[in-house]
Amino acid sequence: MATRSSHRSARGISAVVALLAIGAAGCSDVSDAVDSAKDGAKKVARQRSVFSLEVGDCYNPNNKGEGEEVLVEIVPCAEGHTGQVVADFKIDEGSSYPGDDAISGIADERCPVEAGKFAPDTWALPKGVAIFYYTPTKESWATGDRAVTCTYNKESGTFTGSLDADAKSFKAEQKTYLTGSNAVYDALWANQSEKDVEEDLAAYKAQAKAVATALDAHLEGLKGIEGAQVGKLRDQLKKTATHWKAAANAADADAFYIAYDPAFTGIDPNKTVAARKELGLATTVPADEAEVWAA
Repeated sequence: MATRSSHRSARGISAVVALLAIGAAGCSDVSDAVDSAKDGAKKVARQRSVFSLEVGDCYNPNNKGEGEEVLVEIVPCAEGHTGQVVADFKIDEGSSYPGDDAISGIADERCPVEAGKFAPDTWALPKGVAIFYYTPTKESWATGDRAVTCTYNKESGTFTGSLDADAKSFKAEQKTYLTGSNAVYDALWANQSEKDVEEDLAAYKAQAKAVATALDAHLEGLKGIEGAQVGKLRDQLKKTATHWKAAANAADADAFYIAYDPAFTGIDPNKTVAARKELGLATTVPADEAEVWAA
C-alpha cells in the first residue's frame, strides 16, 4: 500500500463558530443559507482533537491530510467519510526526539501490521484506501507525546461503513489464512531496501530471511485448512519458501538474483486467487499489488 503521513501539533486547540447573518433574500436563498449554517454548525460540533482519536472512529480531516493537523471531524461510520482509525500504539524511544525519518520509519513498519488486525482482508478495502498515520512532532514529543495513530484514508472521495465489518464474521480458517498471508507481504515490504542489491546485499538477505520465516509460519497455518485449492497453494508456497531461503543464504549478488526471481514470482498475489475464492474471501487483486507483480 502507498503510505502518507501527517503530523500532530502540540498547540492549544480552539474552534470558533461563525454565525451566518441572513439578510433580505428570497425564500429559497434563505432556506439554502439556513441549511448551510446547520451543516456548518454540525461540522464544528463534531470537531475533535487528533489526540483523542480512538480505534474504530470514522472521520474527515480538515486539511486534506497534509502537514500538521489539530482537529478532525468525527462522523458516524454510516455516513460518508474519508478515513477510519484502525490502530494506535506508543513509540518506545528515549527522551530525545529521534527525528521525522525515524518516526516515519517506525510507523511505516508497524501501521500495516496493526491495521491488518483491524481489517485483515486488504483486498476487500474500498478502492483508493491507503494507510495513513498521525505521528508526534518534535514539539509534541517534548510534552510526552509518543502515540502513533494508524488509519485507512481514501485519497479522493469518501466511503461508508466500518472497515472491520467483514472481519467480525470471519471464520477461523479465514482468519488463519489472512494472518499468515498478511505476514508474508508485511515481511517483504517492511524490509525493502532502497538501494540496489550490489550495494546492500546484507539488507536484501535479511529481507529474504524475514519472508522465508513468515512463509514457514503461513505454511504451518495452511496445514489445518481443508480444500483442494488451498492444498495446491500450500504445495506451491513450499517450493517458493526454498527459494527465499536460498536468497537469504546467497554467497553473492549473482546467487541472490538467481534465487530471488522465482522467490518473488512465487508470492505473486494472483496465484492466491483460487484459494481465496475457496475460502470465501475477496478475489480481486488490489491495483497497486497487481502493478508491482505485472512489472
